[in-house]
Amino acid sequence: MPDSDFPSLLRVLAQAQVQFVLIGGYAAVVHGSPMVTHDLDVGCDFGPENLRRLAHALLGTEPIHRMTPKRVPLDLENLPSAGFKNLYLSTKLGQLDCLSELTGVGPFSAMWNESLSFSTELGVVRVLTLDALIKSKQALDRPRDREAVHFLSAIRAKRSRPSE
Repeated sequence: MPDSDFPSLLRVLAQAQVQFVLIGGYAAVVHGSPMVTHDLDVGCDFGPENLRRLAHALLGTEPIHRMTPKRVPLDLENLPSAGFKNLYLSTKLGQLDCLSELTGVGPFSAMWNESLSFSTELGVVRVLTLDALIKSKQALDRPRDREAVHFLSAIRAKRSRPSE
């Protein structure tokens, strides 16, 4: 696995104007979770135009399908017509998982509707809301997701307390 440079990976997506929402462990980190993540999970519009922007963004990152036995390079030219629902990629900037649907939340349109927009030095980035992130982690119900729910619920409880 390459060293991860998630800020640079986010920058290339934002600069190429890819429509995406941070949805996984990195979204939890943005909300204040202390957990470490090894990939960048994004909800992504898999329409042809957005896939063209994604292909353009990934130029120069050496994307490889990491879930295929031969770990073949991503065919960026045919990406918009390939019929993918999810992409699990290794790039020289880190692992990138692009999902068209998120368990507990729904398709990309639902992810978009349940996200917040942040202006950063990387560009404008959308992040799943804390409540939607918790809902997704609860629906996935894997050991790591249960651990994330613990941290995220504590963050939500702290935010909802009146200032002292």
